[in-house]
Amino acid sequence: MEKLKSLGFDTSCFLTTITSGELTHQHLQKRNDPWFAALGRKCIHITWGDRGAISLEGLGLQVVNNVDDAEFILAHGTLAAKYESLGGEVKWMGKPDKVIYTSAMSLAGVDAHECIMVGDSLHHDIKGANAPGIASAFITGGIHSDELGLVETAGEDAINSLCSKHGSYPSYVLPSFTW
Repeated sequence: MEKLKSLGFDTSCFLTTITSGELTHQHLQKRNDPWFAALGRKCIHITWGDRGAISLEGLGLQVVNNVDDAEFILAHGTLAAKYESLGGEVKWMGKPDKVIYTSAMSLAGVDAHECIMVGDSLHHDIKGANAPGIASAFITGGIHSDELGLVETAGEDAINSLCSKHGSYPSYVLPSFTW
């Protein structure tokens, strides 16, 4: 909620939040998913310090430093993507995987048709919303503004081309989102 507050949102309008780190922690704790149940207890935990780190408290994990001693590696998305590109197996817990969206809907007690994802990343936000059938609003003035040649508003052809390139299709397109 602190991140939302720092962006100027009234946090009383939100039921709750969930991050990929919190979701990973829950799955490591419960281990009711077969993939998590099969994991061992020795892991290498790679983080960016406070950003991206999840608490390992209460998980019964032993953090090791030698890859030969590790039964799995717990890492953030950027590193996981590189590991996967080299042939490693990755369990995705954050955007664009639909698990983060379905978990958020479950927490809020709503269905996909009652939600909208507002985001500026076609790969993470919009593609992620497409999988579980959530409506989405693509903010063109965000991270893709340079690709769109954005001055004030992006043209329809540029938006369609960029969406096609990313395989992400928003329900709505907005130049900005302010609260």
